[in-house]
Amino acid sequence: MTARKQQLLKRHRRHKRLFMLTALLALVPLGLLVAWWLVPLLLVLGWVAHEAWFADHLFYRPQDDYRYAFPPDALALPARLEEGRLVVEGDIGAAETLILEVRVSASRLGRLFDPQVWIGDDRQDFERGVDGLRYLNLSGQQAALRAGHLCIRGRFCSLAGSATLHALTNPDYAERRLLVIAPHADDAELAAFGLYSRARDVAIVTLTQGEIEAERYRRLGLDPMAAARLKGRLRSWDSLAVPLWGGVPQNRCVQLGYYCLQLPAMAAEPQRPFGSRESGETDIRSVRRHNPLSLPGDAEGAPTWSNLVADLRALLEHFRPEVVVTPHPELDPHADHVAATCALLEAAAASAWRPETLLLYANHLHDNDRWPMGPAGDGIALPPAIEPLPVDGLWSPGLDAETRLDKAAALAMQHDLQAPLPLKKRLRRLIQQALAGRRWPATGADEFFRKAVRRHELFWVRAAAIRPAKEQPIIHAESRLDETAQYQYPEQSA
Repeated sequence: MTARKQQLLKRHRRHKRLFMLTALLALVPLGLLVAWWLVPLLLVLGWVAHEAWFADHLFYRPQDDYRYAFPPDALALPARLEEGRLVVEGDIGAAETLILEVRVSASRLGRLFDPQVWIGDDRQDFERGVDGLRYLNLSGQQAALRAGHLCIRGRFCSLAGSATLHALTNPDYAERRLLVIAPHADDAELAAFGLYSRARDVAIVTLTQGEIEAERYRRLGLDPMAAARLKGRLRSWDSLAVPLWGGVPQNRCVQLGYYCLQLPAMAAEPQRPFGSRESGETDIRSVRRHNPLSLPGDAEGAPTWSNLVADLRALLEHFRPEVVVTPHPELDPHADHVAATCALLEAAAASAWRPETLLLYANHLHDNDRWPMGPAGDGIALPPAIEPLPVDGLWSPGLDAETRLDKAAALAMQHDLQAPLPLKKRLRRLIQQALAGRRWPATGADEFFRKAVRRHELFWVRAAAIRPAKEQPIIHAESRLDETAQYQYPEQSA
């Protein structure tokens, strides 16, 4: 996690503690002057209200505008809402990715319930109390839009009468040679199962074993180091086996075996080996025996940045991808995700084979742990962008119902997404279901079953303009890689 999100979390928790202390001090006189039993009753009611309406991690104001810029070749067509239908001035042509920029304003009930925008039979949710520019994903709605039948309405919110439709045209990247970079097992499935399961030529490379946070495996009678080693073996197996569910054979999957949360430290000292923080292992070859080809790191098995870059360079030259799917280095704050893309760019700069296009994904966010908001199976609106992002294209291919079910099944096979919810989170969900109308899918308890199994997948499209190695920026600068930050998934830090 980047230092910025660490600061946001600390500020959020500090404000929460101060509020709770102030509330408790205010309740003490009430108990002394009126009735003692009012204090525990009000505390319980306050906790219930917090869990129902104030437990989201939102590190910006719902009134802030999202700030997106689109590439010059994207169409920007004036649009308006007339009697609940969207009318666009101009022709969208062959554009397959459609983004509607419109102001969304929550009603009074939209401060208690998630504001919803219904686009035909699709639903996209936003922050409670929203009142700013937002970006709806209309991809897949071209036929209804051209016929003038596309209905858009708000529930617990209203939409401005005027809007702008951004129409972007991309090739079908599933027809190109693809390489998917997954910092951890499950990242490829979360971001791109729909894409890679229909790709004609795809390879998947997972960088780390995923061995940390193995407390669950200690219940098997294992000590902490043995539990971490078991978890690393299981997740490494996941990275090689689960893609077969999406039609990718094992000889197109590679596990590099580096260690979780060590990539930023490796980047800072490229020749120094960094073993696992929890398993005690220092040899990456322990999980490489099923790889379909030999790699530079196999020679000594040292977990160094130099070996990682050399491995990625060899994989680029072996698979010769035209398109690489990799984490968004500015939008996704996980330190391993940032480092993964930095390592890819460094490898490509030194490689005899250079891809043409990067498809960037974000499995985590700085500012909103619930994005994509709303239930599973619905569309993906653009995420919060309170700080300007690079001007990239967008590509948002659709997933039909059968593919969504297959994607949920692929996630259910991932060992890291199988853990039962702690009691606190189960209580929170029951309260939010009863009082706030939220719903979770039956396919799995982990929050990613709600967030990742959607009508769309979403990628930022960036030309792979690889600079020569001597011109590459220093990728281990503090602003990009925080080697001391501990990462927890959003639900675990709640």
